[in-house]
Amino acid sequence: MTILSSYQIQTSTPYPLRFPSLSRQPNNPKPNFPLRKSPRPIYSCPLTAKSQHTHHSKPQSSRSQDDGIPIDDVKTIARFKSRHNYIRVLEVSRRANHPFAGSRLLLLDGPGNIHSISFLFKSLTNTYFDVFATLPPILPPGPVAILGFGAGSAARSILELYSQVTIHGWELDPSVVSVGREYFGLSKLEKEFPDRLFIYIGDALRASSRDGFSGILVDLFSRGSLIPELQDPNTWAMLRRCLRKGGRVMVNVGGSCVEAEDSRRDGRVVMEETLKAMSQVFGRKLFVLSLGNREEDSSLALTGPLPDLDAWRKALPRSLVGYVDMWRPFSS
Repeated sequence: MTILSSYQIQTSTPYPLRFPSLSRQPNNPKPNFPLRKSPRPIYSCPLTAKSQHTHHSKPQSSRSQDDGIPIDDVKTIARFKSRHNYIRVLEVSRRANHPFAGSRLLLLDGPGNIHSISFLFKSLTNTYFDVFATLPPILPPGPVAILGFGAGSAARSILELYSQVTIHGWELDPSVVSVGREYFGLSKLEKEFPDRLFIYIGDALRASSRDGFSGILVDLFSRGSLIPELQDPNTWAMLRRCLRKGGRVMVNVGGSCVEAEDSRRDGRVVMEETLKAMSQVFGRKLFVLSLGNREEDSSLALTGPLPDLDAWRKALPRSLVGYVDMWRPFSS
């Protein structure tokens, strides 16, 4: 990515925000980054470039979908290029009138996708990471893999909610893990759960476990798009072989809210191609959860037979129960 000079996070809740100019360097591009969320709870899709604003633009007087949070409530605390990403860490002031107040956000790639979010005093985020945290109760005993570990948002909530779960996370970019340790509490998490959290640097699609994983969480984006391998049925056949009996895969499949660096990689089309590839391997044992009421909202996929919903609800904390009834059978 390049140095940012303006941000925008759009929502479908009454809490829209815009990040006006963060830089006064006129030679740098000035993308905006809308974050789409549905009313309850606040689901997040990767932040993606959408429109342009300069540092001279004035905030609108009415609270509309395009209203924003003052720049004084947002601070860039890290910004650098790694081999794989242009990494930025943003901190939202606790004074901000927005559900992300007090959070830190990890942005990667040109479009500025959110890859991790962290709050100081709570592990749940009201984003799709919370949906990931509903997976362990419907899994057999065994380790859970996170492919696309980021700074550890999903790992944190799972480790703190389920005392028996062991997590093996794969992240391609070592700089992302370093940022997680410095700014997102990952070092503390590793010290707190030394026997339950294992992080590997490398290709997530080469992840393996001797006896198989009980569950696999897939959150693999590059350059603002789901990686092309996820549109290949052979990838899903390989991942299915990595599961132990009764194991499941849960996937962030994105949606049209995900804007790629390559304009030919339309987020909705890529999502549909990914789901079709999964259906060729998992057949009717594939379910989809939409994080909002609009076609452009982000979605997740779940493999395996439909779980016992009552038992699933009882095994979850109250704040996560609402996700159980949102799953629908996939239909092409």
